[in-house]
Amino acid sequence: MKKLTLVCLITTLCLSGATMAKSHPQGGFNDGTMHPELSAGGFQGGLVSANTVEQAKQLPDDAWVVLKGHIVKQTGKEEYTFRDSTGDIQVEIDRHRWRGQTINPDDVVEIAGEIDKDWNSIEIEVKEIKLVTATPAK
Repeated sequence: MKKLTLVCLITTLCLSGATMAKSHPQGGFNDGTMHPELSAGGFQGGLVSANTVEQAKQLPDDAWVVLKGHIVKQTGKEEYTFRDSTGDIQVEIDRHRWRGQTINPDDVVEIAGEIDKDWNSIEIEVKEIKLVTATPAK
């Protein structure tokens, strides 16, 4: 009898946790820059970050940045050079971050990600890339 009571209690706890997880909408951080659809919870407020490559290079490791510019060339398997009016910086873009988008060097993109500083290098680990302005096909 005690085993049956224990099994029922455990089952009830597991099912109620799963139900609660489904009933709450997904939330997260939203500063209105890249994810306006996430307004169901989490922190919403100002974000101290860089808006230019020059500013990004001055930030500490793991700082969040949102930059607008061009991806001008591929330098490795998932490594690229990003350029805006203030300079160039290396970016790492994992394959799944492209989300099927095809981007060429003339297209204007917005990237969001984290600064990754090593002893002698700095790059941005891109978490999201969005095509802002596509150039017409030639």
